[in-house]
Amino acid sequence: MKKMIDIDFGSSRYDELVELRYKILLEPLGLKFLDKYRENEMSCLHIGCIESLDDKLVGGLMLVPVNDEEIRLMQVAVDTKYQREGIGREMVKYAEKRAKEAGYSRIVMHAMLSVVNFYEKLGYRQEGDIFEESGITFARMVKDLS
Repeated sequence: MKKMIDIDFGSSRYDELVELRYKILLEPLGLKFLDKYRENEMSCLHIGCIESLDDKLVGGLMLVPVNDEEIRLMQVAVDTKYQREGIGREMVKYAEKRAKEAGYSRIVMHAMLSVVNFYEKLGYRQEGDIFEESGITFARMVKDLS
């Protein structure tokens, strides 16, 4: 059974989340996680999915405040052994609930083109032109939470 949890910045669970994000999102692209960025994550909401049988972190993401209305969904990662089980979808739904509870009315994100369809199925829409960042092609996507 899987359970969604909030993760405290700087906790040992946060360290697990950073490692998972690196392994799933950065390492395959040949990118490094730079510790200097950790302090920027202090004001973010970190969400994880744990396998309740063995308390293993199997997925996670970040919500980064943009302004009073918008929060940015970032670094959605699911352990490769647990992909295609609906964990990503459940984490995004939980993130939307938490964003709404925190008073945000809109979620924005930069989605790699390979996952645009996944987010469209969850009610996100593309906004603006496709763009490139660090050699990766993205689409800006948004969803109103009202």
